[in-house]
Amino acid sequence: MTVATSQASAAESFLARNRASLLIAAGLLLAVVIAAVTAQDDNATPMDPANPGPAGARAVARVLEDEGVDVTAVRSADELEAVAIGSDTTVVVVLPDYLGQDTADALLDHVGGASHVVVLGAGIGAAELFGVRPVPSTEELGKGRAAGCVDPMFDGLTVEVDSAYVYQGGDCFPGKLGSLVVRPDERLLLFGADEAFTNDQVLRADNAAVALRLLGQDDRLVWYVPSLFDIGAGEGVSLSSLLPRWINPGLWTLFLVGVALVIWRSRRLGALAMEPLPVVVRAVETTRSLGRLYRRAGDRRHAAESLRRSARARCAERLSLGSRVDPAALVREVARRTGRSEDEVAHLLHPPPGHPGPTTDKDLITLAQELAALDREVRNT
Repeated sequence: MTVATSQASAAESFLARNRASLLIAAGLLLAVVIAAVTAQDDNATPMDPANPGPAGARAVARVLEDEGVDVTAVRSADELEAVAIGSDTTVVVVLPDYLGQDTADALLDHVGGASHVVVLGAGIGAAELFGVRPVPSTEELGKGRAAGCVDPMFDGLTVEVDSAYVYQGGDCFPGKLGSLVVRPDERLLLFGADEAFTNDQVLRADNAAVALRLLGQDDRLVWYVPSLFDIGAGEGVSLSSLLPRWINPGLWTLFLVGVALVIWRSRRLGALAMEPLPVVVRAVETTRSLGRLYRRAGDRRHAAESLRRSARARCAERLSLGSRVDPAALVREVARRTGRSEDEVAHLLHPPPGHPGPTTDKDLITLAQELAALDREVRNT
């Protein structure tokens, strides 16, 4: 057997072993391309199955539909109540931070007959709604994290995202602070790496396989995207709900102490006295100081605008046009007096809005010389 024949046989064997994975990857790549091409859609909700943007999940939804899964998207608690949930249904909940305790309880009651319930990206506060304690932590996954468990759904797979929530008590995709997967009961699963399902990260590592295995377990998938209107009054995760109870009295005490300090110091110092200082600053010193400040800050654009503003004022004064002359009239009169074209004069005195301006000190010096030459021409006329 020749070397070429051996290499061809090895390639055919590799394609035969990985045909399913390659087809899934090709389908996801096609879905991402389609999502990018149709980015003019106005749906911009993160994790929405109709969102073609980087934070959307249209690619995963399209591939699931191509694989024969009936994907139904619901975007409010009322819409979810109107959808029948059977034993052949998987329910996926995204953006769980938009849920309150009453909404979460009603959700779990309504999907009680579902085969699987998957919650993606449940963070602090939201995880507790589904019975997960203690609160999750945020952990960077680096170059990815292997499943490291015997669960056939995740065995041999690697998840790669920038950061994710990790939960204590799980065993799949473990790390120092916890695992990406936790199961409060047999049918409920919380997955902390929700970014793995987005259009811009689904092709990293084995994210695509994880997404399809989690959401494609049944013939029907109900994709629930909550909204802020699903949160009842006084519910949900907010800054005030995460702060300790003593923070409000402490803030009020600090405020009263600050007011008392202001009153004490103001009475001690007395009223402010205005005293004129006999200091005269020459205009040339002010100009040089501003120039040094512009140079130190590297702000050549403001320096160039200052030069142009002074040149416009001098030209208007020499031509007796007044201080509030129309820019177009000034350019037209300067061009007529000097014999230059109006475009050349406008480029010097009034560059277009998108003009980048000088980028180096040499360009700034050249501009100053051109403005000085224009001023001499106007003065000679």
